[in-house]
Amino acid sequence: MKRILQIVPRVPGGVDGVGDYALNLAAKLREKFGYATVFAAADAPRSTMVSDFEVRRLDQLNRVQEFDRMLLHYVNYGYQARGVPFGLLSSLRRMRQQHSGKLLTVFHELYASGSPWSSAFWLRPLQIYLTKSVARLSDVCIASSENFARELRRLAPKSQVHLHPTPSGLEEPSLSREQIVERDPHRWVIVGGTVLAERSLRSFVRARQWIPESIVPRKLFVLGGSENPMTRLLLADLGIESDYRPQIGATEASEILRMCSYTWINYFHRPDVDTAVILKSSAFAAACAHAVIPVFPHRGTPISIEGDQLPGPFWVEASCCQIPSANERSDVAAKIYGWYQQHGSSELLVTDIAEMFGLSGPR
Repeated sequence: MKRILQIVPRVPGGVDGVGDYALNLAAKLREKFGYATVFAAADAPRSTMVSDFEVRRLDQLNRVQEFDRMLLHYVNYGYQARGVPFGLLSSLRRMRQQHSGKLLTVFHELYASGSPWSSAFWLRPLQIYLTKSVARLSDVCIASSENFARELRRLAPKSQVHLHPTPSGLEEPSLSREQIVERDPHRWVIVGGTVLAERSLRSFVRARQWIPESIVPRKLFVLGGSENPMTRLLLADLGIESDYRPQIGATEASEILRMCSYTWINYFHRPDVDTAVILKSSAFAAACAHAVIPVFPHRGTPISIEGDQLPGPFWVEASCCQIPSANERSDVAAKIYGWYQQHGSSELLVTDIAEMFGLSGPR
């Protein structure tokens, strides 16, 4: 069986955006094209197995000639605490000298920005240099949103850049119209890693009072991340029925999402960021894949792919609330679900990657 090397910042597993992306891609490449995946993880303590895929330590990866293709998941802060992974760049240069097969890079991030008193502000030129260098080393690149793709083409004009939103890491069910219509509009969910879940929950606690009565949350699920005492404390003080499930499996999480109507997501550290950047979030993708309506704590800008706009964005603020009512919910949710099937699904992603890699057709 031919093999693909996927380079990731952390050992895949759990509700972890990049890890879920990589695992789902590995499973589909094996199922549809007969290519096995070996992961090289920057944080792997030793060689191990995850979901019957081999995981090796990235810094002990000496021979790459055994792989037919290489795929890098670029998350600059994932490989280095301040977002300047020069060690990764050195490793890639060595691998390119040893390996004649294609290298495809998925840019989950490009570079950070921040205020003058933050390290991101001062390190931004180095982060840009690294992004440009990685793009130039790659045969083909994938960006998750049109603004990311546009910026990547500006930084590395000779690079081949493709556009594909991050797909759901929590399954992609086939839903009938009835399954969308019959949901309780008072069931809400927060999905994400430990930090995202807590940040979202904190803003949800403040904003709940402004949500219209027809859809006001009466039960809230919080799914993913590691066990977090602060999340439990916030839920205890919330005053509504809640269900907290850290380290939940993808199948169980998918079953819960199919029962929910709205998801609260506080993804952005700053409200002035283009809302389309949310297309790099697997938590956002999971909501769309399950016909759950995403709601933000502040107003945003349109989200679109090739001129096809996703319904919304929807938000709740003290001064203004833009969110589908109970009567509007099912129609909006169905449109979100359809948009995801057309632009964001993992089936589209794996087909595109197979074409970029020049893999043989489905078995």
